[in-house]
Amino acid sequence: MRPHRPLILVTNDDGMFAPGIKRLVEITSEMGEVIVVAPNSPQSAKGHAVTLADPIRLNRVKAFGDIEAYECSGTPVDCVKLAKNILLKRRKIDLCVSGINHGSNASINIIYSGTMSAAMEASIEGIDSIGFSLEDYSIEANFDPCTPWVKRIIEHVLAHGLGETKLLNINIPHPSLGPIQGMKICRQSEGRWEEEFVEGEDPRGQKFYWLTGNFASRDTGPGTDISALREGYISIVPSSHDLTHHRAIPGLKSLEEVNPTT
Repeated sequence: MRPHRPLILVTNDDGMFAPGIKRLVEITSEMGEVIVVAPNSPQSAKGHAVTLADPIRLNRVKAFGDIEAYECSGTPVDCVKLAKNILLKRRKIDLCVSGINHGSNASINIIYSGTMSAAMEASIEGIDSIGFSLEDYSIEANFDPCTPWVKRIIEHVLAHGLGETKLLNINIPHPSLGPIQGMKICRQSEGRWEEEFVEGEDPRGQKFYWLTGNFASRDTGPGTDISALREGYISIVPSSHDLTHHRAIPGLKSLEEVNPTT
């Protein structure tokens, strides 16, 4: 009897032909049966958007040799939904991996990230899921230093599962920091974007606004993903779609006693 080969769904938000997803396909194809469903254009910062007002199209493409791959006209979350409900409707997906993203998704960036939203969508469906991001936005980013680490993480999850969580947000330090020092299990640090809008005018005289800005985080103490990355470590944050602020519940309990009609 042939040993079971896990079914691995690979997706991203940078598009089918981004170097990051190519590396992820190369890694996972050694471990199981791989199906790729990725957007047909870059979808960075799409968050958990889904397509409702327009039809979504899937086109099979020859992007990775004999590996089954489909371009999707929708968002990263659409890619996962179509993979589960159409392409793999009668099959169990053992693992979903998203990335490797060109750019960090640490801290609050998980909220905006198409990469992490695709992985989160799979986790909502009960599928063990991992989002990988490298702190290098360049199209020529070097994935060689992180490849053995990514491989080791995927092997571990396939062998042991994810236990109490279904989603890992994994960020890899910029190669310019030198050799990767190791891996740290972290919490998500607090952070925010200090945004600016560049105002311009198009050839028809209509104003437009172009979003720019810088990421700021003062929550960089021990145990945070930002501090791990700055020290040259891969940050691993167990994540969830549960946005409840559990510690705030006791302080709000008095609202249950309020009757606005009295």
